[in-house]
Amino acid sequence: MTFSLMGMWNSMGLPAKLVGGLLVVMGLASLTVFIERLIALRRSRSAGRRFAKELGTDLHPHTVESTIREAAKYRRGHLPRLVAAALTTYCEGRASDEGGLSVVERTRRSVARRLEELGADLRRGLPVLATVGSVAPFVGLLGTVVGIISAFQGIAATGSGGLSSVAAGISEALVETALGLAVAIPAVLAFNYLSASIARDEMALSTAAGELIDIVECWPEDEQREVRRERVA
Repeated sequence: MTFSLMGMWNSMGLPAKLVGGLLVVMGLASLTVFIERLIALRRSRSAGRRFAKELGTDLHPHTVESTIREAAKYRRGHLPRLVAAALTTYCEGRASDEGGLSVVERTRRSVARRLEELGADLRRGLPVLATVGSVAPFVGLLGTVVGIISAFQGIAATGSGGLSSVAAGISEALVETALGLAVAIPAVLAFNYLSASIARDEMALSTAAGELIDIVECWPEDEQREVRRERVA
């Protein structure tokens, strides 16, 4: 055999090829998730910045409806989606004559649920990276065992323990081990990077949600009644 990737691949048995193919698929899956999450997070942050810039500090009871319409333009942004959900719940509560929880409390609970949904959306795909990072070394180890078995089969077939009889099996074992590590290490690094980045985004969303609830609580009661009348009309 020739000591090249193509030569080693051609010399591998079917089990070793299956293990190697599985590792390649796992590597492509983790790369796809990493790139998709980077793009999604970048778009979300960009949309959130544009929405916050347009909104500024001008959030009053009489601008609630326009703020909801403005937030609807930024569907890829998690901050606009959070603000739109909170203000929609607030308007629905003011327009309802039902007793029970106050409008602010309804809004607060809606925001809490929405934060969980947005957090789950931000973390979408991370289980794939975690699985690849933890499983790929063991898959590579499986390939190593297959390669060692192939080496012993070479010894049995030739009746000698020379280098030529075990070289193919040993090369399979080393290639599978290296491939498993080459897939696992980037997956773990990507998972840690995205986890830290998403944690910052979740903290920013939580802070924005708290500030929004504080603003709603400070609205005068007469202006809140005006929102109710506009909603009913």
